Amino acid sequence: MEPQEQPQPTSPQKTLKTVFVQGILSFLIGVIVIGVLLSLIAGTFAYWNAWVFAILFNFGTASQGVYLFIKDPELLERRKQVAPADESLLERIFIILALLSIFGMIIFSAVDHRFGWSHMSLLVMVVGDILVSLSFIIYYFVFMENSFAASSVRTFEEQRVISTGPYAIVRHPKYVGDILLITGIPLALGSWWGLIILGLTIPGMAWRILDEEKLLKQDLPGYLKYMENIRYRLIPYIW
Repeated sequence: MEPQEQPQPTSPQKTLKTVFVQGILSFLIGVIVIGVLLSLIAGTFAYWNAWVFAILFNFGTASQGVYLFIKDPELLERRKQVAPADESLLERIFIILALLSIFGMIIFSAVDHRFGWSHMSLLVMVVGDILVSLSFIIYYFVFMENSFAASSVRTFEEQRVISTGPYAIVRHPKYVGDILLITGIPLALGSWWGLIILGLTIPGMAWRILDEEKLLKQDLPGYLKYMENIRYRLIPYIW
């Protein structure tokens, strides 16, 4: 009986190349899917807002995945666990509602364009694109400082309080990025009416922040002291 051939170990260079290829494919597929979907809903492929948004959003998500794979693969795995088995029912409900609200905001903005409900200047739409881009920049700074910035509200072994970088300004910089993103989406897509959904998402986000702080005060040593030093959650001198 001939000995079986042992599989050759994958080189780091080959793995990195594969990740970059997957990132590029993810970007291209995402741009096509979002661009075509929104164009169909809007009733025209000349809906340039949709294509610009699709490019910015998918570049942000794809490059973020590549960055985390290279710099912090453990955080990448934590970010993939959107709803782990031990997640509370309320947390699962929040995640579902948050995803539905963002999806609904995008779709509703395209419907707005189809029927011409909103009349928005080019400058405002560009501001929306800037907000979308800025949200991902904030995410990068957050992930650079905090390797425990998971998608769910929980604590991990060896987790410590982070008080550097954006965490030296506000206690929840990741949510600042989220607010910029969901504010920028309807503006980037040229829809004033899409901002209405913010009336649902912002209160839900505030509730989640308070719930998260309750857990961190209980389970994360040093967090109470951190709260005393960094007084504001999202916006300095306001909240």
